[in-house]
Amino acid sequence: MKNKNLETLGLRLRSLTLFRELLDDPIINALGKYLDTLPAGEKAKSISAYCEFASLLYKKGGNLSKYLREAVRDSENVYISTVGKGEKPADFLENALKAELCVLEEIATLSSAELSGSIESDIFLPEYRTEKLSLAEFYRSHIENIGKNGYGIYARYRMFYLGAENKIVPVHSPDETRLSSLVDYEREQKIILDNTRALLAGKPAANILLTGDAGTGKSSTVKAIVNELYREGLRIIEVRKDQLHNIAGLLDTLSENPLKFILFVDDLSFQRDDDNYSALKAVLEGSVSAKSQNVVIYATSNRRHIIKEKFSDREGDDIHRNDTMQEMVSLSERFGIHITFKRPDKQTYLDIVRHLALEAGINDMAEDELDALAEQYALGRGGRSARAARQFVDGLVASVKESDN
Repeated sequence: MKNKNLETLGLRLRSLTLFRELLDDPIINALGKYLDTLPAGEKAKSISAYCEFASLLYKKGGNLSKYLREAVRDSENVYISTVGKGEKPADFLENALKAELCVLEEIATLSSAELSGSIESDIFLPEYRTEKLSLAEFYRSHIENIGKNGYGIYARYRMFYLGAENKIVPVHSPDETRLSSLVDYEREQKIILDNTRALLAGKPAANILLTGDAGTGKSSTVKAIVNELYREGLRIIEVRKDQLHNIAGLLDTLSENPLKFILFVDDLSFQRDDDNYSALKAVLEGSVSAKSQNVVIYATSNRRHIIKEKFSDREGDDIHRNDTMQEMVSLSERFGIHITFKRPDKQTYLDIVRHLALEAGINDMAEDELDALAEQYALGRGGRSARAARQFVDGLVASVKESDN
């Protein structure tokens, strides 16, 4: 590509409007800076700018076409947000999209030889990869399946948490637990799975409270269901108890998103005078999914009634003591579905251990020896649980690796 054409491409890159935030992307910004040096013809600046761009691209895999495709997919521009709300973009947005995808495709398929060809120098200049790419076709396909693909950070990640200043932060290394690893809780899993599939199908879905002993797999079940269904358009956002007053605003933000969301509150419990109790109760008044058709709340608790109750609450001089007690248990009843995870008995615990051991490739240990070690481990941890089974098998795997080394 001749120098003049590269100069023009640089100007076209600077003219991006829909995808203007891409100019702040470190790699695209570095490429733009290199193209900016070409009219001046200053060789040292051109070499430095080109190598800065290549260096940044190398850190992301060294494939310009793939990088641009993902950057376009993740863009939270006005066109895709309009489509995400179920609205038809205006003609001028359609025209802008067509023109800008053409520019970005030309850049995405620009080879290292074409890009660096304007620099006349004997100095080695790094190469990078490109591939054939139709950004327009890719983007149209992405939009047609926006209810499953999402856009912005939701296109790249499936698990999130609510961070500082109510910012939704992606989990870069999410829990990879699968339902197949969670043994002997099939009935409980099916209830949650069926409810979540109803949400994905646009049908009425209930908020769910999962209670039971610690280590019985409540949280793992919720995350495993997300791992099973995220390709169908499911995402999860974890909210801490002290952030519950932010849920109403979060619902407003998510209601216009084409994806479906679980707001996940783990290990829920309140003191009687906790302000967060009132915040959650207000959100649960009626069905959240009726207010926001694409969001449900799943919460776990080791307590049946969530509110930490004291004997003094039962025996005080409150003349409306019964009303007070009803208030304390009413929150759990506001969840449409309540599921109890019971601590496994001995046989169930051993079934879980055997399944996990087989899954981990531990198949050369006699079953009676495995059972005896598992029981000994559970007794040392204060009782049997799915968590204890997982920890025991993880310990076995670690010891096998150590002996192999």
